[in-house]
Amino acid sequence: MAATPLWLMGRVRSQRSVAATCFLCLFAWVATASDDTHRGFSVRDYGAVGNGTTLDTAAVQKAIDACAAGGGGRVYFGPGTYLCGSLHLKSGVCLSLDAGATLKGSRNNADFDPPEKLGFPNGADDETALFHYALVWAEDAERIAITGEGTIDSNYDDRHGPKTIALKRCTFVDIRGVRLLNAPNYNISLLGTDNVNIDGVTILNGYADGIDPDACQNVRISNCHIEARDDAIVLKTSFSLGERRSCENVTVSNCFLASQANCFAIGTETGGDVKSVTLDNCVMTNFAERDPEGSHATSGISLRSVDGANIDRVAISNVVMNNACCPLFIRLGSRLRDHAPVPGSIRNIVINNVVATNASWTAVLSGIAGYSIEGVTLSNIRLEYAGGGPLEACKSPVPERERTYPSANMFGTLPAYGLYCRHAKDIVLNNVALLTTDRFMRMPLTKVERNGNPYWQAPEKLPDDFKGDDAGSAFVAEDVVGLDVEGLQTRADGKENPLIQFTDVRQALLHGNRAPENTGVYLEVHGKETGHITLAGNALHEARQVVQRGSEVGRKAVRAQNDAK
Repeated sequence: MAATPLWLMGRVRSQRSVAATCFLCLFAWVATASDDTHRGFSVRDYGAVGNGTTLDTAAVQKAIDACAAGGGGRVYFGPGTYLCGSLHLKSGVCLSLDAGATLKGSRNNADFDPPEKLGFPNGADDETALFHYALVWAEDAERIAITGEGTIDSNYDDRHGPKTIALKRCTFVDIRGVRLLNAPNYNISLLGTDNVNIDGVTILNGYADGIDPDACQNVRISNCHIEARDDAIVLKTSFSLGERRSCENVTVSNCFLASQANCFAIGTETGGDVKSVTLDNCVMTNFAERDPEGSHATSGISLRSVDGANIDRVAISNVVMNNACCPLFIRLGSRLRDHAPVPGSIRNIVINNVVATNASWTAVLSGIAGYSIEGVTLSNIRLEYAGGGPLEACKSPVPERERTYPSANMFGTLPAYGLYCRHAKDIVLNNVALLTTDRFMRMPLTKVERNGNPYWQAPEKLPDDFKGDDAGSAFVAEDVVGLDVEGLQTRADGKENPLIQFTDVRQALLHGNRAPENTGVYLEVHGKETGHITLAGNALHEARQVVQRGSEVGRKAVRAQNDAK
């Protein structure tokens, strides 16, 4: 084969060099174009300074408006601190915060939009009802998002101020990855907003609620870390839209929830129905601020209907909690805000695989006379109590308080340390453990209150010579029809207190249960309505007396079958 001439070899090398240069230029252009596409509408291109002191509201709003006018896209916050007042998010716009970017709320109230006028009566408070007084808000928008690894700092050191993110009557919403700090109002407030995905959001040092879906449908909340002084996550159905609208199809999963109020709640605003809700794989505790021994959470799980709502189809599973005064509070009441005609209902509730430690308020399942909660199943539940209120208060009648604000301490000290159930129907307890610590302490009531009721919490430290107080009864049921108890585990204090108390309980089956050591009376029954109570297949060797009847209870009201004694 003939050798290639040197002049031709030079020409080939030259052509290859030109081709390589062209390729590199093309690659650089594509990379630049790709970066521009990723950045979208940079707020700095519209005049934002990002130095943390210059007010950037107008420049950022220009970027949002330009993005919306161009058909939508991404409004990009590069590294920097952008001081802003109210920003109006529009359809098709995604706010994208770089890891080095902080959207910082102004402390000048004049930089925010004033609260809107609703034009109709509404029983909800302003924090729940109003949406224009916010750092980022949208109304009647669709396909909107707030994403990235950056921070939104509301820049407050107390409650009462603008909401951080407020969305009203929006749809197809995506909030992912961002950190929300120092909010004086609700961090993420949603009203009549549907098809929502909130994922991987971190909320720290919130002075009010964490995430509030109000009358929202098709909402997914996952992988979030929330630390808030008020409710961490709370579903509502207020009258803030001027109509009763349901909250439906809500899932909450894989979240850390810390609160001084309720870690997860439904209500109190419950004018519309709440249906098809799941909560799973969550860790709950108190919001302790800088003090690890700070105020405990009011409740771990709180489900309340007091304004006429029908709460139906709720499944909760795989939850661990610590330092929640009341592990579980389910309450049907009759506050009846916004002219609700009659109380609603709570039915079809399943709560499974829950562990709670360091509790101090009795778990509650309570309807009101004539309106029972129905179809509640508790299975694989382990509640450990470190303290309670004064034992003498346990012997007082429990007030009904139908119209009172529904807080887990609304009844004061209850006659059971573990579980109190009243005005209920078709209740199942399966493998439920109501336990006390070895040094369970009864605490005196003081002038300290929460939600207008006496407050106490499990002590963090005990005197070295303290041996433990009387725990009293573990489980008390009043006016319950249809009760199935299997595998109940309790602690007995060896005193005169019955382990279980029934008053006007009908159609109850206790089977596969075991009396613990030092049990005096296993079951004490009262009430003229009491009847059709069956004990079968229980291990009651440790009980000195299996059943004790009040004089008004018929001898055939309770039957024991095949109980080992």
